[in-house]
Amino acid sequence: MARPLWNGVLSFGLVSLPVQLYSATESHTVRFHQLQRGTSDRVRNRRVNERTGEEVPLDEIVKGLDAGDEYVLVEPDELDDIAPGRSRALEIGEFVDLDQVDPIFFDRTYYLGPRGEEYAKVYALLREALERSNKAGIATFVMRSREYLVAVRAEGDVLALHTLHWADEVRDPAREVGDLPEGRKAVSGKEREMALRLVETMTTDWDPGAYHDTYQERVRRLVEAKRSGETVEKAEEPPESTNVVDLMSALRASVDSARSSRGAGTSGSGRARRRADGRPDGQGEKQEAEYEAKPPKRQAEKRAKSAGEGEGDGRRRGGRTGERRSEPLADLSKTELYRRATEAGVPGRSSMTRQELLDALSAGEPATASRRARRTAKAS
Repeated sequence: MARPLWNGVLSFGLVSLPVQLYSATESHTVRFHQLQRGTSDRVRNRRVNERTGEEVPLDEIVKGLDAGDEYVLVEPDELDDIAPGRSRALEIGEFVDLDQVDPIFFDRTYYLGPRGEEYAKVYALLREALERSNKAGIATFVMRSREYLVAVRAEGDVLALHTLHWADEVRDPAREVGDLPEGRKAVSGKEREMALRLVETMTTDWDPGAYHDTYQERVRRLVEAKRSGETVEKAEEPPESTNVVDLMSALRASVDSARSSRGAGTSGSGRARRRADGRPDGQGEKQEAEYEAKPPKRQAEKRAKSAGEGEGDGRRRGGRTGERRSEPLADLSKTELYRRATEAGVPGRSSMTRQELLDALSAGEPATASRRARRTAKAS
């Protein structure tokens, strides 16, 4: 069992609940030590007196605030003395609808647990009340010489505490982000409709287990490769930005690609059946009819697509029927391999490396059994 980071009393109204705070997340980042080049000597950071150059013990270090002409020194105990009660009290002053809290305010997440079996009933009562009302309790408390604004909400069978940014800590995007379009950028109705269709087609149920940190995996492979004297393939260059002139073509091609990868539909407990374009059955027929009712240009584009795109550069895209370009798979870039994997309906392709995409396409099946099992579990 993890050690609690904080002990205190959570109160709402006249009800008090002794609780303990636990970290809800952990980092899987690969940690490197600093070494001097050409040696195995560790490089460490030390606290040194900048005048004498001598290392200073931790118990001789105090806090000082630069007041211009001098430093105002503050002892750690003095900081605790000005908030002795607040550092042990988590008082919920009000409840708010969770939907009203903008995600930008959320910072870190912790778990709250009851400090003893005798408080289990009060704990369960608060958790159930928050779950049924979809509300969060707002409070402030002091931990490690810092005051936090927090939201307490139900998360499954546990109470979760989210630290929140203060209002003056959230930056104004209009001042921070350059080149923001002024007002609503004019887009055509066709572009808007196609963008919405693409979003609907790519919509799925949220499954956090389907995603993993591929960069950290590549870091570990790099370390293993260097130990064995091998080389590691460099990552692919990012895709080029979409030209505004080609925006509609890019949207339409994206929708077609997403359709082919999603299949005819999905079913499952609590999930509505979807058509091949991602929309629930019985919806979107009017828009689809309007799309198909303009044959001169659109039908010609569809016929050109079925025959193969990119003929101007001497290449032809393979479709779901098994057509393939003449060049070997090994000579294709990761972007082209991903496009082939999309057409072939390879599951888990978004998290695959170039080699895994190559293996999956060569074998005609997913690169790993875990991805295959994950896709099966998701569809059931």
